[in-house]
Amino acid sequence: MSVVATSMSFENTDKVEVLVSIEDAVAQQMALHVEKRRLWFPNDLMPADAELDAAHDGELARIREAARGLPDTARVAIALNLLTEEGLPHFHRLIASHLSNSGPWRDWNNLWTAEEDRHGCALRDYVRDARLFDMGALEKLQYRYIEAGFNPEWEEDPYRLLAYTSLQEKATQFSHANTGRLCAPIEAMGQRVLAHLAGDESRHYQFYRAVFGAVLAQDPNRALVSLLKVALNFAMPGHAIGGYDDMSEVVRRAGIFCARQYQEIVEELLAYWKIGSLTGLSTIGQQAQEKLMKIPARLARMADFQDAKSTVRDFGFDFIYGRSVRI
Repeated sequence: MSVVATSMSFENTDKVEVLVSIEDAVAQQMALHVEKRRLWFPNDLMPADAELDAAHDGELARIREAARGLPDTARVAIALNLLTEEGLPHFHRLIASHLSNSGPWRDWNNLWTAEEDRHGCALRDYVRDARLFDMGALEKLQYRYIEAGFNPEWEEDPYRLLAYTSLQEKATQFSHANTGRLCAPIEAMGQRVLAHLAGDESRHYQFYRAVFGAVLAQDPNRALVSLLKVALNFAMPGHAIGGYDDMSEVVRRAGIFCARQYQEIVEELLAYWKIGSLTGLSTIGQQAQEKLMKIPARLARMADFQDAKSTVRDFGFDFIYGRSVRI
């Protein structure tokens, strides 16, 4: 049985007890995940074995030459994706502290972390071998991000963590997949690496979506309130990265990830969890339900507003040697 943190509020302690009650479902979802996945490793994509021959060196030279043609919008997106993936230590800590460090939750956290750890490794191997960045500048950003931490205001609420990961895994899938599409016509290996990452994010999304669904079935009123708090204030984990606002604005303007994609994610989850048709709710639950169902329209208005007010501007980033990105 999971250990409940004694520092939690009584309400959150009750929520952890709900998590204990669905541990069998967590174990089942984890088994399903393992059954569906195809385990891969960074060296499968960008091999660096000691006995590689001259043909491999020629392939690296080809990748490097083709990558020269990648637009800086794609480079900014790749940098943001990589920095976000390198924030993995923060998320392992958050999952362990908000859920449990024993039983199926611990097993999932360890498995998820092992799979996610390959993402930063694979993407870093690619950007290093393709020579995409001023790596010293990028490494300083990464160091400062890890040093600054990622401490969302979830008030030790485990439901909020599960709601957030459901949204965030899908958002990251969008970001990797759409960045890969920018790369594909110019340098195919970048798209291949990002497709592997996006595939993992899709499967992780399916796990968290199913588990939060189990929470909704057990404790719908409080789950809806937690979901509402997260959905209204969602921010990608990299928002603590220096220069994040400018990087995310380039990504938005390039159509890689913006309010419209987030709207699509919210709509998909509201439909999957059948939020609009839940019955027997308390007054607080009904209020949260009504507000949740209005979020997609709000996001559509936000996207329209952002598009209408956007004018072409220049962005500069040290990791691409201060070049101007005009978009």
